[in-house]
Amino acid sequence: MIDLNQVSAFQQQTQVFDRVSLHIGYNERVAILGPNGAGKSTLLKLINRELYPVEREGSYLKLFGDETVNLWALRSKIGFVSQDMQEDYTPYTSALDVVVSGFFGAMGAHAHLQPNEEHITLARNLMQQLGSDIEEQRMFQRLSTGQKRRLLLARALVHHPQALILDEPTSGLDMGASLGLLSLMRNFCGEDRAMIITTHHIDEIIPEIDRVILISQGKLIADGPKREILTSEKLSALYQTELQVSENNGWYRCWHA
Repeated sequence: MIDLNQVSAFQQQTQVFDRVSLHIGYNERVAILGPNGAGKSTLLKLINRELYPVEREGSYLKLFGDETVNLWALRSKIGFVSQDMQEDYTPYTSALDVVVSGFFGAMGAHAHLQPNEEHITLARNLMQQLGSDIEEQRMFQRLSTGQKRRLLLARALVHHPQALILDEPTSGLDMGASLGLLSLMRNFCGEDRAMIITTHHIDEIIPEIDRVILISQGKLIADGPKREILTSEKLSALYQTELQVSENNGWYRCWHA
């Protein structure tokens, strides 16, 4: 589904990746774990085509088997949620229009976008499925962080995408909202959908995720089954501090040793 081979990439004048290779298959559920500035968000921008790699012989980035990707087709295959999107979203958009805008790949309601009744019905159904009790006409800027994140999740799912990508999904949420969002993530894992999350908190890694990639300073330093990667030794090395890791029913916790 996602195939990076010897990819190099820059953010402005800073090189983030130098000849990085990564392969993620259909229906895989993957967590990318690393400290701030490690390159997690840059990697997602490459996948989401917000950022393009350096052209170099032997280097390529294929999405769904193709180097040339139609952006509209990509938006229907990958649902994307991030805190940056939440912060940049048009503030005066109504709650319902936030979800409806996903059909058009837009960041808000615009006069030239004319949703039909099917769009509106599907948006309302998704809001209900996600347990949203938000008034449809309430403005985005007046919602809590947890409510905004649920709406963006609903927006990401309007096309029933093959992959759901979440960049630090519980960032900025209180405990109740965090647990609620993690529960929603678990529910959608039962639909043969790939999931990729980036995080620096291992308690965001839901039990359904079975592969973990560790990233540091633009390098993939470990990649494998969750039980082999989420160890005290590996995480202590990743974060350069002594850490202790425990597991309970598929959930992992970490504290200072």
